[in-house]
Amino acid sequence: LHMRSSFTRLILTLTLALAVAACTPTRTTKSAGEQLDDSVVTGRVKTALAKGLGTGDSIRADVETFRGTVQLNGFVDSAEKKEAATRIAREVEGVKQVENNLRIATERRTAGEYVDDKVISAKIKADLAADPVVAGHEVNVDVRQGIVLLAGFVDSSEQRSRAEQVAKAVGGVVRVDNQLDVKKR
Repeated sequence: LHMRSSFTRLILTLTLALAVAACTPTRTTKSAGEQLDDSVVTGRVKTALAKGLGTGDSIRADVETFRGTVQLNGFVDSAEKKEAATRIAREVEGVKQVENNLRIATERRTAGEYVDDKVISAKIKADLAADPVVAGHEVNVDVRQGIVLLAGFVDSSEQRSRAEQVAKAVGGVVRVDNQLDVKKR
């Protein structure tokens, strides 16, 4: 009976140690608290951008946050909106740094171009999800007139390069603008 009790304690101790280790952040992962903080910051930035710039065709911005560093990704219709987006994001509580990857796109797309861009984007996302090197859910893909914007945070330079290779291999891609950041700290 004593041996069984010791074994049970050992199992419980190992389970607790593994649970604590699983919650400990590494250079490329976040603790549960950091994840929550970044989610709150992302939400605040999105809300501030919607209030300050509006929504719709004039701005299509994705917001990603990793340990307080905010990435603005997507397209806007003017340099003024791009600059304003940076200013607005910097003013949000919890933002440590802003990386503005927004691209200015003033040309209107035809319905066919819009559909083509959606098809290219879907194909790239599917290929990234299936790729053994790249974690597809960590890569934002935005396409406008065949120009692909890759953004977000990845764990390594290998993943960054591989994501670009995968995107370039998709038919209809004119150019790839790789704004993926390798996670730091």
